[in-house]
Amino acid sequence: MQSHRMCLKLLLAFALLLLQCVQGGEVSRKHRDANVTGRCIEKERQALLAFKRGLVDEFDVLSSWGSEIQKQDCCRWIGVSCSNQTSHVLQLDLSRKVMDKPYYSLEGKMISPKLIELQYLHYLDLHDINFYGSHIPDFISSLSNLRYLDLSNTNFGGKFPSQVGNLTNLQHLGLSFNDFTNAENLDWLPLLSSLRYLDLSGTNLSNVFDWPEAINKLPELTNLALWECDLPSPILSTLSYINSSKSLARVDLSSNQLSTSIFQWLSNYNTSLVYLDLTHNFLAGSIPDVLGHMSSLAYLSLSNNQLEGWFPHSFASICNLQSLDLSSNILSGQLSKFVQILFSTCAQNSLEILDLSLNNLTGSLPDLTNLSSLEVLSLNNNKFSGVISGTHFSKLSKLRDLVLSWNDLAGPLPDLTNLSSLEILFLNNNQLSGGIPESIGGMSKLNTIAFHMNYLEGVISETHFSTLSKLQYLDLSSQNSSNSLVLDIHADWIPPFQLYSINLRSCKTGLHFPKWLQTQKQIKYLDISDAGISDILPSWFWSLCRNVQSMNLTGNQIRGSFPDLTLEFSDASFNNLRLDLSSNKLEGPIPSVLSKALYLDLSNNNLSGSISFLCSGAAIGLLFIDLSRNNVSGEVPDCLTHLENLVMLDLSYNAFSGKIPATIGSMFRIETLKLRSNRFVGQLPSSLKNCTSLELVDVGDNKLSGPIPKWLGVSLRKLVILMLSSNHFNGSLPAQICHLTDIQILDFSMNNISGSIPKCLNNLTALVQKGKSSRKITHFLEHSDHTTMYEDDASFIWKGRMYSYKNTLGLVKRIDLSSNILTGEIPSEITHLVELVSLNLSGNQLTGQIIPEIGNLQSLEALDLSRNQIEGRIPTSLARIDRLDFLDLSLNNLSGEIPIGTQLQSFDPSVFAGNPQLCGAPLKKMCAAQHVQTDLSNQEDDKDELITLGFYISMGVGFAAGFWGVCGTLIFKRSWRYAYFKFLNGLNDWLYVRVALIKRQLKDMLNR
Repeated sequence: MQSHRMCLKLLLAFALLLLQCVQGGEVSRKHRDANVTGRCIEKERQALLAFKRGLVDEFDVLSSWGSEIQKQDCCRWIGVSCSNQTSHVLQLDLSRKVMDKPYYSLEGKMISPKLIELQYLHYLDLHDINFYGSHIPDFISSLSNLRYLDLSNTNFGGKFPSQVGNLTNLQHLGLSFNDFTNAENLDWLPLLSSLRYLDLSGTNLSNVFDWPEAINKLPELTNLALWECDLPSPILSTLSYINSSKSLARVDLSSNQLSTSIFQWLSNYNTSLVYLDLTHNFLAGSIPDVLGHMSSLAYLSLSNNQLEGWFPHSFASICNLQSLDLSSNILSGQLSKFVQILFSTCAQNSLEILDLSLNNLTGSLPDLTNLSSLEVLSLNNNKFSGVISGTHFSKLSKLRDLVLSWNDLAGPLPDLTNLSSLEILFLNNNQLSGGIPESIGGMSKLNTIAFHMNYLEGVISETHFSTLSKLQYLDLSSQNSSNSLVLDIHADWIPPFQLYSINLRSCKTGLHFPKWLQTQKQIKYLDISDAGISDILPSWFWSLCRNVQSMNLTGNQIRGSFPDLTLEFSDASFNNLRLDLSSNKLEGPIPSVLSKALYLDLSNNNLSGSISFLCSGAAIGLLFIDLSRNNVSGEVPDCLTHLENLVMLDLSYNAFSGKIPATIGSMFRIETLKLRSNRFVGQLPSSLKNCTSLELVDVGDNKLSGPIPKWLGVSLRKLVILMLSSNHFNGSLPAQICHLTDIQILDFSMNNISGSIPKCLNNLTALVQKGKSSRKITHFLEHSDHTTMYEDDASFIWKGRMYSYKNTLGLVKRIDLSSNILTGEIPSEITHLVELVSLNLSGNQLTGQIIPEIGNLQSLEALDLSRNQIEGRIPTSLARIDRLDFLDLSLNNLSGEIPIGTQLQSFDPSVFAGNPQLCGAPLKKMCAAQHVQTDLSNQEDDKDELITLGFYISMGVGFAAGFWGVCGTLIFKRSWRYAYFKFLNGLNDWLYVRVALIKRQLKDMLNR
């Protein structure tokens, strides 16, 4: 008996040992026994080394992997874990989270087939390794022991790897954000019955209409991420036979095409759902009551949809709700009613985040003190009004973020010192007035203060910042003189904080440069523009530029010259700097170290010297250069080949001379080129046609010559603004300019251009097609870590005066060909330019008449046809252009009466001067026999507009049709002819009898 028991014990021990060998003992890298001396299995080590050879390890992340004696044990390699009992490799994790160098990632050429040797592998994570579009190998499906597979963000391509359905032991599957082709179906998914985590985000599932059925067949699934998959909304008919588990806890279906039918599917998980994100879908109508039945819900985001109306009362049943995001919808009503719903539930004790921003909520702020658990409150971009009181939030001791910006809140800033946990405070873009209370200096946890764009006033002193040691973001700026704040801070003050971002735009900081800025060592963004500073830049100012990314000092009275910064700063200084020192009084040459900047605006100063600093190889990073309105002189150096990233170059209003260098054509990315008001000579360099991204070219007011190049219309098809005015260009207008379909401003005025106006102007699509015009012409400067923007501006003669436009430049659509020697008639095609706002053809030798259809240009505000040889009458259609407020038809050969209407009689008589044969109001010369003349003029206008060759042709056709319609029928149809003559005979007899009777009656009357 004992022997049997002994045998049974041995059998059980052997079984346990066998089971351990099969399952292994998974060892994490963090908890691996450092004293393990066993070596890994040789074939698995070779498989790992083969796998490494398929990777590109530029930063030596896998330095512990190798064939050297000290690296023989692959179980000690980074990212590798083995079984303590069998030494088989169980885990291969090369994601960034386990790397010793998490900021560097691996790249993949291929996955070695030898990886199949790791048959005991349970865990494979290659997250973030870039495989550059290569396919996931089929042999992955042979790693049958895999329980965890994460190939997310690896840039695999090709057909969607449905073969992973063979990995039936999988519990975790991540395939998000790769470059697979559209998945045809999810039929493989139900095979993974043990799956608990599924992330296919970024995969195109737009054709998989039965995706809910596939999900329902995963009984263990708890986490589901299908965001940005173009998921179609579930078809209601397919939801009637749902047979799903109740395990699903986290669901992220954001950024898809889902409608409110999705809630019917989600209603099956009422008791299990904890996290639900439906952001960026097509949810419309009211918020459904079904959400109120999800009693376990803790996180709910329905933001960026089209939900409207009010909040359902069923929200009162969600007792565990911690985060609620309903932002960016069209919800309406008063917040106080919703707060009452929350007050009547247990959610008031659990809610930590409430985001109702970007809706249409109205009314005053309600008392929120009962929401004692609230940590984040965002109500920005609504229509709240009234006064903010500290009592609204007095009991919210846990509140960290308070965002009330972009509303209509008024009154003074409240005392918020009771909010001892507050870290972020946004009250910007309201109508708050009065001063900033000094008590704010006692809110020691504040990290961000944003009070900009209000009507605040008063003095700010050191007391306002006395305990704000954690402050990093400070914005008190104003625009259009909204805030009127004065900083009265002692020169020796040492602030308790280290700011990351400072925006004091239009805050008066005093005449001297703020000395306390010298203590700030972590500044990335600094804006003290329009601050009333009238001082020389201190020497320590340039040390701020070592780490600053954006610095704006424009609109002050800063004096002095740039010091020699070459030796003082290292190679890394000024790199990627966005520097704006425009509109000051700086003078002297520009230091070469500034060529390292990303964005450089030194316009409107007194700078001189040359721009040889652009020849530095460091200028390769420059995206934006504005040196306009200075005294910079000399020739533009022929060394611009390395400015290949430049998007905007403005050298206008300086004293440059010589030719425009041919290397300017190396700036392949340039979109804005301004060389106006210099002394450039010669022709436009033909290399400029390489700059195919150009949208604005302004070389006006120079001494350029030669014909207008044909390649302007062939190569630079993106041009929106082309200004060549005030030069010496000659020859005729090339027909190729009609290829500029995006052109909005075309200015060739004050040159020596001859010939006729091209008849193809109706091909200028942007001036022909009606559509929404952008007020501004905006460009984006894209850099590796951020994107910034700039707006084009332009100066030109408008309605007889020089104007500069920026905020409305996109609306000013104009053609100016004035002061040339153009001949011939105004082409009728010009009346197709219905979007044209200004047309100036003055000072030429144009002949013929004003086009009768000129009234088609209903957008026209300015028309100048003066100083030509135009004759004939003024078309009556001109009086029908309601927007016309500038007109000059003087010094032509126009004749007849000025058409009477609501428009032309309102202009000054000088508009029509120099046309001796013109008469009628507003001229003092009245037309002879005014009332008769008016009738005659109308007849003449009718003649002009109706009695044409077409009229005579129509009359002839009508006569022929009528004649042969009647006479032809009588000639060729006998029965009609007999009837017609019978009718005439009868009529003759009737007339004879009537005449005879009348004669007899008259005779009888006379005899009496």
